[in-house]
Amino acid sequence: MRLPRPVLIATATATAAATLLLTPNGAVADPTPQPPVREREGAGLSDRAARTPESTTDRALTAPVTELTESAGGTGTRGYPREQVLTPDPENPADKSIKLGLTPYHAIVPKLNALQRLGDRVSVEVAGRSAGGHRLYLVTVTAPESSGQARAQERMRELIENAPAAAAKDPAVKSRYKTPVFFNNNIHGNEWEGTDASLELIERLATAKDSETTDLLDHNRVYFNITANPDGRIAGTRANANGFDMNRDFVTASQPEVRAMRQIEIDKQPAVMVDTHGYVNGTLIEPTTPPHGENYEYDLFLKNTYANALGMEAAVNGLGYTPEKDGVEPAQIPFRDQEEGWDDWPPIFTPQYAAFHGTVAAHTVEIPLAVNNEEYDELSVDELRRRSAINVDVAGAAIRATLDYAEANRTSLIADQIEVFRRGATGAAQVPVSPETVPGVPGIGPEDVYTTDFPRAYVIPAGGGKAQRSATAAARLVDHLLSNDVQVRRATKDFRLGGKAYAKGSYIVDLHQPKRGMANVLLADGRDISDKVSIMYDISGWSLGRLWGATVDSVHTPRLSVPARAIDAAASVGYVAPRGTLRLRLDDAREIAALNSLLADGVSVRQASDGSVIVPASARAKAVALAKRYDVAFDATKETGGTPLHRVRVAAAVTPGELFALREMNFDVTPVSTAILNAGFDWSKADVLFASAGLNHAGLNTAARTALDGFLAREGLVGRGATGAALNAATELLAVNPVEGNGDANGVVRVANSTGGVTTGAPDHSFVYAPVWFTDLGPGVRVEQSYATGNPLVSGHWRPLEDGTGGPAQAAGQAAVVSGPHAVLFGTEPLFRDHPKGEFAQVARALLTVS
Repeated sequence: MRLPRPVLIATATATAAATLLLTPNGAVADPTPQPPVREREGAGLSDRAARTPESTTDRALTAPVTELTESAGGTGTRGYPREQVLTPDPENPADKSIKLGLTPYHAIVPKLNALQRLGDRVSVEVAGRSAGGHRLYLVTVTAPESSGQARAQERMRELIENAPAAAAKDPAVKSRYKTPVFFNNNIHGNEWEGTDASLELIERLATAKDSETTDLLDHNRVYFNITANPDGRIAGTRANANGFDMNRDFVTASQPEVRAMRQIEIDKQPAVMVDTHGYVNGTLIEPTTPPHGENYEYDLFLKNTYANALGMEAAVNGLGYTPEKDGVEPAQIPFRDQEEGWDDWPPIFTPQYAAFHGTVAAHTVEIPLAVNNEEYDELSVDELRRRSAINVDVAGAAIRATLDYAEANRTSLIADQIEVFRRGATGAAQVPVSPETVPGVPGIGPEDVYTTDFPRAYVIPAGGGKAQRSATAAARLVDHLLSNDVQVRRATKDFRLGGKAYAKGSYIVDLHQPKRGMANVLLADGRDISDKVSIMYDISGWSLGRLWGATVDSVHTPRLSVPARAIDAAASVGYVAPRGTLRLRLDDAREIAALNSLLADGVSVRQASDGSVIVPASARAKAVALAKRYDVAFDATKETGGTPLHRVRVAAAVTPGELFALREMNFDVTPVSTAILNAGFDWSKADVLFASAGLNHAGLNTAARTALDGFLAREGLVGRGATGAALNAATELLAVNPVEGNGDANGVVRVANSTGGVTTGAPDHSFVYAPVWFTDLGPGVRVEQSYATGNPLVSGHWRPLEDGTGGPAQAAGQAAVVSGPHAVLFGTEPLFRDHPKGEFAQVARALLTVS
């Protein structure tokens, strides 16, 4: 599931009175919505981070994306079935699935091999590998297709996306195009049963001879991601081997499993998808409560998602399970049965992300009976297996009902997908939801209306300097847009647009394109929705335009005439001056990674007064290799002097996302925690401590506390959030008073940076999640960054607490980042989930400065 929370029933023993049915036609147990219980980014995660091997980071950073379709114009498109004999994995008796009577990961390949042998309907492809190195299996079930028929399907798929007006009139699309339906399973590794339900259904579809099955497979391609998280399935963890909750990663796509799912969405273009989760009793079936993603064509999405939810509800309730007999409550549909708290605002969740690739019915389905976490450890094996069997049954009912819906509504589903792309390509207005525009969906009100003002285009300027803080950041952003199937063009001449001049080579993202929603949801500032709802499920702001370190200009001119060509990759910015001493900026994570590579190789590097680093001419060969590897520029400089730098060894008590970001920047990192320090830690192996999670000074034994205090007095601390501030207070490194804002607040904020310190050259926006600020600054404390005056929140959700404290007005103008001789403290989240790439250099500078 997304996260356990008090407003949603999470155990089989909960009663119907607690289902939070808040609409007039529901049973009202508690008329006041309860706030969601978010999994704190720091709470309980440090020990997990400490166990994360460096190899999983390396694999995530380098794993290639598997292309799952071929060019429609080529001759190599394979037909179906696409069978292969897979090599089994070694048997693993420690696989957590076994205790539940479910399919362990090592048993999946033998099952897939056997399913392929049953006939000519089942195909298996390896969609990629997990962070832990396990294969990801995409199964396709459909009637056989010759290579010519497969090419025809691919041509129609591309026509639907790229020429939607023509597709709407094409009789072949209407009569012969197979509706793509996608079932994604087990993205949370300890929510197992969707995998087993899918395997059972694949076997039935492979062998059934009835006319209904034949018709279904003649008119549909049914795709199953068997387990999206094999690492977690084996280990019984929500996260993958890098400690990432991948149902939060779709904006960033830092993890290989997420990139594989992204590629499935792009290549297969499902009209309908279901993401199987657990555990909410009764079974929770989206669509959601407000707020709704403002970049959707939400009228089309709600129409289909609600109708399919009704079918799934009927199928699940029709299984006959009852609260009295089985502990199973009736299914619930948040849009109908709740007021708020389970939203589809951010595109970080799998179904919400899918909507931007043309999926017009997309659901999270939370099956009912908890078998993970404490239940896994405390319940008997018999009870766990009873619950798992019911969960498999429920997941199977939801999947089968979705197939029935797809088959019965094939023509209208494809027509609606075409309409999504047509609106984008033509710049058509969104259609606000209402009882008139979405007939048959009850309870639509003004609280459900979310639309946006699309700009005509975005421009990402070429070059460096004031026009572009980092050409490396711009190239990375452009490549990320392209990876998300956003169309980008590059100017072939200098041009003017929206009253500004741009150089040749600048990038243009025209919002008249099929996936304009995807482009805008990634690049727009977003919206402050603090006054729209009282609670949010997860993050509410995420702008790549503000947080990735690249300049992004929105253009609202009605006409767009720019000499440009379409591209499939950003232009390389890697460069090394041909002679003399070299200069490397430190504004981007990749530039930090290049610096750390030089230091690891023993190159004598000095830091200049402007924060850049000076690299001797003798290291030119190394610089050439790094410029190619990281796409960074080494310019020529005549500057001499500077402060010598050394390889920084970081002891890190951090979240998994922060550990990943530190390793991405090529720091030498040793994860630590309270438990590790209590067991005895050799501080001679570290130069600085970075602390944000899982380190409690009061929880240390005497020896560990003495050793830590001595280290911090000699070396220093980079702290983040409440944990970092508490450690600073305990060790009295900086004389500051930390103030914790609303713990549920998050979003993109405006900041003011000081010059000559750790925020030199930093963007004027940052990210917060449970924000902190600092007051009562003592002697020697320097303000590196402040929250902007007025309302610093640009997009997200940040309300004051009930007593009026902890809000953005209280944070305005206050210090967000402070420093002293032995410490730097962050009240922002510069490494959050490996996401705000433009903020990473602040942490790197802090580590270099303190060490």
